[in-house]
Amino acid sequence: MSKSSRVSEIYAAPGNAGTAEIAENIDISYNDIKALAQVAIKKGIDLTVVGPEGPLANGIVDEFKANGLRVFGPNKAAAMIEASKVFAKDLLQKYGIPCARSAGFSSYAEAKDYLQKQKMSIVIKADGLAAGKGVTVAETMEQALTALSDIMQTRIFGDAGNKVIIEEKMTGKEMSTFAFADANTSFPMISACDYKTVYDGNKGPNTGGMGCYSPPYFLTPELSRRITREIMDPTFKAMIKEGAPYQGVLYGGLMITEEGPRVMEFNARFGDPETQVIIPRLKTDLLDIMLGVTENNLKDLKIEFTDDSCVGVVMASGGYPGIFKKGLPVSGLKDVDKDIMVFHAGTRLDSKGMVVTDGGRVLTIVALGKSIDEAREKVYNNISRIHFDGCHYRKDIALFDKNL
Repeated sequence: MSKSSRVSEIYAAPGNAGTAEIAENIDISYNDIKALAQVAIKKGIDLTVVGPEGPLANGIVDEFKANGLRVFGPNKAAAMIEASKVFAKDLLQKYGIPCARSAGFSSYAEAKDYLQKQKMSIVIKADGLAAGKGVTVAETMEQALTALSDIMQTRIFGDAGNKVIIEEKMTGKEMSTFAFADANTSFPMISACDYKTVYDGNKGPNTGGMGCYSPPYFLTPELSRRITREIMDPTFKAMIKEGAPYQGVLYGGLMITEEGPRVMEFNARFGDPETQVIIPRLKTDLLDIMLGVTENNLKDLKIEFTDDSCVGVVMASGGYPGIFKKGLPVSGLKDVDKDIMVFHAGTRLDSKGMVVTDGGRVLTIVALGKSIDEAREKVYNNISRIHFDGCHYRKDIALFDKNL
């Protein structure tokens, strides 16, 4: 947004050490919806862009619009497509949109009984928002029963585990696809592939994402058209029929199976770390797109992306996605090459104005290139120049066996 010639001031709530370089950070939680609305009114904010899923699910768009404020993102009813996996699955099945065979439960006993009759492998999902960590792919019945108990009895995800989805494990290639949409029109964007597990070789527990690349090496023009025709467009039309037209960006987590593309899940927002490799490829002014969405004139825009490839690697705190330390100094941020992008996530400025860690996923190091290999090489040539105690990152992002 800072690159738009029409943007003069940016505010970030709550912000981090990175946003502090280009914006004024406002020390308000992104979940304090009423306080955020009052700040937007007081400062005369022309456009608010909602990043996280929590405030979308809690109705921040409805609150802002009720106060006469322009805001980019789906309202509470439309955000249900991410906030409830049961809602999303029911929508897909009702309108015949390809997805995994599944069943939803609010009773632990009924879910357990159903689970014990299924063949492995199987996927267990908490219904609600769990910061990207509410999904377990169980290879054994023991793993599946443990995951179910963790969600519904131990309640490791809190109220997100009031309901659970049990679904077949799909096989194929995973990818993330995106589309902008106003209440009447949708526009397909480029796609990406992310890496969910914490360790190389797709080992270890799931995270919010450890890296990403765009475009997927297996994505053909025909597959792109098929995804738009069979999944994204029908989903937007279904939301209109359900009385919850979608405005914002919709993220489809897909599995490309032998039968074709199928939906794993939807997110009601830009993904992380997907955004970091998609937006650098955008040629059109992002402000124009967001205004087009809020004003329902997306059809009048020409949205273009570059043919470049983009790779991003997440630098995480030691111990993530488990327990980790905060407040560790980050060094080397100025030592990277000029064409390297460093996106801050879990950072803040300490009392001396120094950048320190403040979360599990701390930074995403991103580069563009004429090919995936070129972009990847740029990232890994620079990432070792940045350091904080205990930092770790995957060494195999965008390094793939195309025969898999």
